[in-house]
Amino acid sequence: MSTYLPNHLRQTVLKMAYSGSTVHIACAFSIIEILSVLYRHHLRYPGNNPAAPDRDYLVLSKGHGVMAQYACLYEKGWLNKTDLDNYFKDGSTLKGLSDSHIPGCEVTSGSLGHGLSVGVGLAMAAKLQAKDQFCYSLVGDGEMNEGTMWEALLFARQHALDNLIVIVDENGFQAMGKTHEVLYLGKLADKFSAFGFDVLEVDGHNEAELHHALTHLKEQKNGAPKAIIARTVKGKNVSFMENDNSWHYTRLNEATFAQAMEELGAHSPEPTL
Repeated sequence: MSTYLPNHLRQTVLKMAYSGSTVHIACAFSIIEILSVLYRHHLRYPGNNPAAPDRDYLVLSKGHGVMAQYACLYEKGWLNKTDLDNYFKDGSTLKGLSDSHIPGCEVTSGSLGHGLSVGVGLAMAAKLQAKDQFCYSLVGDGEMNEGTMWEALLFARQHALDNLIVIVDENGFQAMGKTHEVLYLGKLADKFSAFGFDVLEVDGHNEAELHHALTHLKEQKNGAPKAIIARTVKGKNVSFMENDNSWHYTRLNEATFAQAMEELGAHSPEPTL
């Protein structure tokens, strides 16, 4: 049985990033607990089938955090060791952004601002077909700069999509700097509330808080779409990565890989999966 232990998932991300000599580690780390709780308690896949017609949907609009999702898909058994060993290498099916050709990845995302719109469409389709399906759309706080995000939110409220839960990874950074310096959006919870959403704010690394918030919002069948503002730390649980935005694009070397694995409790820091 998969347990989706957060630091174990982080170790898998590190192994992938080191093996593939790739980036986007810190932004994957900030969403680990969110994904852990979703996969452990909330996402429904009848028959453990990623294409089950009545499944719930997880739309990773923040597509550059996909290594965190790959780590979960590996635990579900939908990806294998060879897939992860070959991450980002020539001929690999696993790219550095979410790709809908991968079982469990609902959308091709990474061009920020459009994944949420796809999620809204999936939630709308489930409503029209009177299906008991939820759509969880995980977005970045920097991504909230995009106008398409706000159009999608307006559409969701107009059509009473209370089966849509938007989770904002509010880590305070985007690719080129702090979110409040690049484009200050104020208090996101207030904005979502003004757009007609039921909103909760949580510590995005507290699994109990996340689980409670998700459970509570799903029970509110009141026509209002839902949002969780999850306060997170970019690079969570690795001291030299936490709140250091250079790790949006920095690659691991042998020394930083070993140190990060040590901090995450790994006994053997070799890059094997």
